[in-house]
Amino acid sequence: MTATAALERTLHDEIPLTRAMDVRVAAYDGNLLRLTAPLSPNVNDKGTAFGGSLYSLAVLCGWSLLHLKVKEAGLSYNIVIQEANVRYLLPVSGDLTAECCIDNEAVAQLYAALNSRDRARLPLTVVIKQNERPAFEFSGRYVVMK
Repeated sequence: MTATAALERTLHDEIPLTRAMDVRVAAYDGNLLRLTAPLSPNVNDKGTAFGGSLYSLAVLCGWSLLHLKVKEAGLSYNIVIQEANVRYLLPVSGDLTAECCIDNEAVAQLYAALNSRDRARLPLTVVIKQNERPAFEFSGRYVVMK
């Protein structure tokens, strides 16, 4: 099973909300993760994406990227969101696509912190776009710990 298939299975098995949202792992290249969800189960009364769905997909995207990086290193840690700030910039009237990226330096710092303290804090940014323009911006701090 590929890492992305395993991630999608983990999301659907361990976080039931992801099944209801129909979250899918669309792409992963080692640094960038893209999660998608169709609009229909995530729609609000205005026919656009529900704000809670945008927030949930963003939190899941950051969590999932860290989950993949920890698994790639052969480690087993808990990952939690510690703090988050969001900006709703534009209505999202189509399917939701969240993107989160981590650079190699941040990954090296993550592994170094886990090796020395069994705990790491890492800020991540997630963007959801509408017609190639940022519609939702998420900045969160995650904690990876034993």
